[in-house]
Amino acid sequence: MSRRSSEQWGRRVQAPDEVPLDVLIPTCDRPAELAVTLAGLAGQAEPAFAVVVSDQSAASPDWEHPAAAAMVRVLGAQGRRVSLLRHLPRRGLAEQRQFLLEQATADKCLFLDDDVWLEPGSLERLSTALDELQCGFVGMAPQGLSYLHDRRPEQTEVFETWNGPVTAERITPDRPEFLRWPLHNAANLSHVSADLSLEAGQWVPYRVAWVGGCTMFRRKALNRAGGFTFWPSLPSDHAGEDVVAQWNVMEEFGGAGILPSGAVHLESPTTVTERRVEAFEVVLNRKSASGNDEDNPGPPGQMRK
Repeated sequence: MSRRSSEQWGRRVQAPDEVPLDVLIPTCDRPAELAVTLAGLAGQAEPAFAVVVSDQSAASPDWEHPAAAAMVRVLGAQGRRVSLLRHLPRRGLAEQRQFLLEQATADKCLFLDDDVWLEPGSLERLSTALDELQCGFVGMAPQGLSYLHDRRPEQTEVFETWNGPVTAERITPDRPEFLRWPLHNAANLSHVSADLSLEAGQWVPYRVAWVGGCTMFRRKALNRAGGFTFWPSLPSDHAGEDVVAQWNVMEEFGGAGILPSGAVHLESPTTVTERRVEAFEVVLNRKSASGNDEDNPGPPGQMRK
């Protein structure tokens, strides 16, 4: 087991320089949520991983909150390398994610939002799935457990497993694959998992429009697809930058969601209050204008969250 247990915490052991996974966490003015997110990581046994936190808080960094600081110390005692970086000024989420990607050195990188708690074993399940599926990314869509009693069959009817290899897909707002997005609302995936009667240790890949909040990439695949280098074309008050990056990866390498999802959304108010621009509208229009996306009919309007 890569995680050092409590009887070893007092021993001075340097965290390994090389690990198979980097966990990348963008945070801003969410100290309590960051503490919960880090606590979820402290509950993961495998694979070995390092953590990079990039903070854009207006005042003091989130990791200075006593609860978050305690979790940083726990991860360090467990043998995890934790890098705490201040990244200012704020230039938008895409630039923040590109900055985090540039810090990564491992073969795999997990973009984990600062308001997501992971069930123990989630990292191992994601990592195993990425190895076995050999696609560009896999993800666990965070579940809002306050909706466990809210079944939405009209939103889960689009659920479709990958039967066989995960192949490349092209997603744009005018294609039927785009209509998969409501599947990740509320606690829909918890209901789908229950209906599939999944056994302990079993996981199932399924087709997605994109996966927000908890997505593990092959780092080289994400870089080859351009990462988030489109950020200069966006105003700082944008949203949906992860959608664009995932669509680019899917078009060349494919991507999949994983059930069951061990990711839980903390359901705190968003810190991204200004969503004037959907990133895909700008990027797709730019491609169309350059002749690289001629069959795109234009922006569909604001995407439902």
